[in-house]
Amino acid sequence: MILPAQSVVEKVRRAQVEREGVIQFSALHQGRTLAGVRHGHLAEQLGAWRRIFVQTGLVGARPERYEGLGFGNLSGRTMPPSQPKGRRGFLITCSQTGEHEALELLHYALVSSYSLRRNQVCSEGQCMPSSESLTHGAFYDLTPAIRFVFHVHAPAIWENASELRLPTSDAGVSYGTAEMGWEVQRLYRTSSLSETRVMAMGGHTDGVIGVGRTAQEAGLAIMAVLARAYETIS
Repeated sequence: MILPAQSVVEKVRRAQVEREGVIQFSALHQGRTLAGVRHGHLAEQLGAWRRIFVQTGLVGARPERYEGLGFGNLSGRTMPPSQPKGRRGFLITCSQTGEHEALELLHYALVSSYSLRRNQVCSEGQCMPSSESLTHGAFYDLTPAIRFVFHVHAPAIWENASELRLPTSDAGVSYGTAEMGWEVQRLYRTSSLSETRVMAMGGHTDGVIGVGRTAQEAGLAIMAVLARAYETIS
């Protein structure tokens, strides 16, 4: 029997909700308090944009979306641009912190190293890093010029990615996996991602990622595409 299109969409959404927020990599995490002197300013930069995204519904946790599970995560690099691939450390929001309107430093984790080949993330902090940490690491490995990675959930962008001509990852690749990391790197080589700085996650309902040299560049890239998406809808 051929299912109506809407039924297919709902089946995909339910299947992905079941996986939302689940860490799919090997996590080597040390529970410890992060130093405010070293990481406080970066956390404030990320927190400022996160509050904007919360207020616009791009990050958060709402009962009517994804069965109330948190969505969206932000990160920023902490190490000098010269660090080798796989060790380009970054501060990232912790897994399932979407219910908080504003975050404190204790809601962030410091990723010190990561490996797509080993499907592994090494981190420290008072909570586990986002389930998307491998994807963030894959972006940082592309070029030292990428210092911020923002992952939001924007239905208006995701559902119109084709019309917006956004680079889009393979629908068969799940979020948070090493395969998504390889997919990000493929898109950067073969599409306009290096210019658009925004991509849609084909296999992750509503998932959109924006990157930049600064927090403002990454955040504004997403908001500019969101405005174009609303123009498409209207």
